[in-house]
Amino acid sequence: MTRRPAFLTSPLLEAAGVPHLFTTRHFPGLERGANGGSPFGAAARALLAERGLLAELPAFARQVHGAEVAEARAGGRVGVADALISQRPGLPLSVFTADCLPIVLFDPDGRRLAVVHAGWRGTVQSVARAAVTALTRAGAPPGGLLAAVGPSIGPCCYEVDLPVIERLRTGFPSAWPTWVTPVGPGKWMLDLWKANEDQLRAAGVAPSRIENPRLCTACRLDLFFSYRREGKGGSLATVAAVPPSS
Repeated sequence: MTRRPAFLTSPLLEAAGVPHLFTTRHFPGLERGANGGSPFGAAARALLAERGLLAELPAFARQVHGAEVAEARAGGRVGVADALISQRPGLPLSVFTADCLPIVLFDPDGRRLAVVHAGWRGTVQSVARAAVTALTRAGAPPGGLLAAVGPSIGPCCYEVDLPVIERLRTGFPSAWPTWVTPVGPGKWMLDLWKANEDQLRAAGVAPSRIENPRLCTACRLDLFFSYRREGKGGSLATVAAVPPSS
């Protein structure tokens, strides 16, 4: 029997030496919401350690589908945010998803990092762009950033209704029609991948430095959890850290 992978990685981030992983549903030891403490149980910590991601416990935030960016200075809970940034080598940053986009941004010259949780509400509020802006204010040139999008729901499976379209139309009057495909009265398929890639490019990230494997969580229930397909249940973690100085 073929063993299912516990996590996936990004070739773009691997080439830059960034310790990171995108978990699958086969990753053990995730205990999100367990008594408000660290979501990473013993089995999860063991795999994180193997990947160079356990210099200390990962930082995480209470995600609210917004566009707040928080700086993580130590492991553990940071506060309320949907993007975390840090330039502290070895400090893992984490976000949790179950269809929403996880995005890792890395500044290889200034050695700065951000992890982002972007659902449709965060996309409407430009959370990816907010993370780029936060890194830029810290000194990162946006054109030098690397951006890796992790497994997330694709335009093949993400059907939305008029209230979502109205928010998109208000926030992005020119761009939103390129992000949706009408499929019936009051129904559209939304391409969160393109929407966030467009926002990253608008923030100054070079298109050649944006990587998206276009792995749909709703299509691949053998590998991923999907809120849209399964309802409440498991979640996926994205963890990354600024690499130690060589």
